[in-house]
Amino acid sequence: MNIPINPAETAALGQPPKDVQHYMRAGTLGLPALPPLSLYIHLPWCLKKCPYCDFNSHEQRSQADGGVPEQRYIDALMADLEASLPLIWGRTVHSVFIGGGTPSLFSPDSIDRLISGLRARLRMEPDCEITMEANPGTFEKERFRAYRHAGVTRLSIGVQSFDDRFLHALGRVHDGAQARAAVQEAAEAFETFNLDIMYALPGQTEADLVRDLETALGFHPPHISIYHLTIEPNTYFAKFPPVVPEEDTAYDMLDRITAMTGAAGMQRYEISAYAREGHQCFHNTNYWQFGDYLGIGAGAHGKLSFAHRVVRQVKLRDPQRYMDAALAGRALASDEDVRRKDLPFEYMLNALRLRGGFAIQDYLDRTGLPISTISAALDEAERKGLVLRQHGRVTPTERGFDFLSDLQALFLGDA
Repeated sequence: MNIPINPAETAALGQPPKDVQHYMRAGTLGLPALPPLSLYIHLPWCLKKCPYCDFNSHEQRSQADGGVPEQRYIDALMADLEASLPLIWGRTVHSVFIGGGTPSLFSPDSIDRLISGLRARLRMEPDCEITMEANPGTFEKERFRAYRHAGVTRLSIGVQSFDDRFLHALGRVHDGAQARAAVQEAAEAFETFNLDIMYALPGQTEADLVRDLETALGFHPPHISIYHLTIEPNTYFAKFPPVVPEEDTAYDMLDRITAMTGAAGMQRYEISAYAREGHQCFHNTNYWQFGDYLGIGAGAHGKLSFAHRVVRQVKLRDPQRYMDAALAGRALASDEDVRRKDLPFEYMLNALRLRGGFAIQDYLDRTGLPISTISAALDEAERKGLVLRQHGRVTPTERGFDFLSDLQALFLGDA
């Protein structure tokens, strides 16, 4: 799918792909085996940019200007994937996550074409988990069922709240009634699905949160992701900060969330994720366990392991520039080895988010580093009561979960 490149235009494109031998050369690490591989696909358009959002998302063009260029973008995704295939040759993809933006802006026919293109080019597990993000503001009757028929196995719905007051405060394009209708259809169309909920919202009380959670749990969701609203740099909220609940109130809200989800039979298996037995998200768990993931799409990030190095890649961020570059075989914005001294922190940044922590052997296998690179930090974490070490595993304590950033920071340093 590559097209000839005019030398005068190369400055506007990304980096050319490196030969696979570049990644296979000798290095300072020694990975005994490669971790599971996932695929992340970024669809960057949304109806409206939310004031708290710092993701690579772009408001869709008006219909007069052509709307979302679905077919050209999928062409670019396939070209991007084909250019990346030598890096993952022979490896099996265990999960796919289609994120955004708002992927449900794309028609079911386009999603069908996308997933068919993946299956034609990749070795995928027969029961490969394929998650797609969707928003109630793009919901219409039967649309979610059509995504299911296209091959999506798991829907993640960006509800955030069922209360019109807080949806308005968050700049969402849907209302509570649309949220409830979308969740109901997802429950009927999918065996497993996720609800995204936010708390500590502008003007929200603990009683307000309880009502939101009661509504969410009333649908018996297999999985809920619950996030504290944070004010991120370079967002509208960063320039015009809303008044949000105090820290102590937010902690009380989190305690209530944990109690209510637990009473509903859901396990908190990650710092922000609650699931019924058998419904944990494999894709996100692979991130947290320092697995590999290839990223395609505008601004997509990827992490890939080789025998002697771990590499992080980022694709070009602007959608139009990305499409032009991907179709020319030059979608990479950056491609760098993770420095040896950064690997312990990068591993812990993910693994310590999990309630079950990690096995010491997994650290050795995923980083290719010796245990000596984290021994001092583990001793300090244990002394401070932030982790437990037993039977070859390291598990965050309740205190470690409450002070997760402090725990993770102990692993910054030289390796």
